[in-house]
Amino acid sequence: MKVSVTRKARFCAGHKYWRPDWTPVKNREVFGACANENGHGHNYTLEVTVTGEVDPTTGMVINLSDLDRLIHEHVLDRIDHRNLNVDVPELAGKIPTTEVLAGFIWDTLAPRLPVGRLEEIRVYEADDLWSSRRG
Repeated sequence: MKVSVTRKARFCAGHKYWRPDWTPVKNREVFGACANENGHGHNYTLEVTVTGEVDPTTGMVINLSDLDRLIHEHVLDRIDHRNLNVDVPELAGKIPTTEVLAGFIWDTLAPRLPVGRLEEIRVYEADDLWSSRRG
């Protein structure tokens, strides 16, 4: 029987939506306040969902301590209280939207899961705005 389990985490990060090949006017037209010259920040919520067989010995799909360690070591320690445009090499040259961030987190965690498979990554920039990647 396949079951899914989701772990929620929170982090803070800053970013700026900006294309250097566009004029400042075009950047503001397309990205609005997200093109603020000095950037801006968010209090993000991350949801990581893993699907797999329930281990009959532990009753778990994945040990949550292992999942927490992976999320912290490979994601939160790298992006929490960081400027996503400057401090995260994998995001260099990209516009760090929630869509891009969800893809980055997926690519970071999926190959590291010891059991199960990554089902979904959700990145909430606000209560009314999130992106998800499903596999």
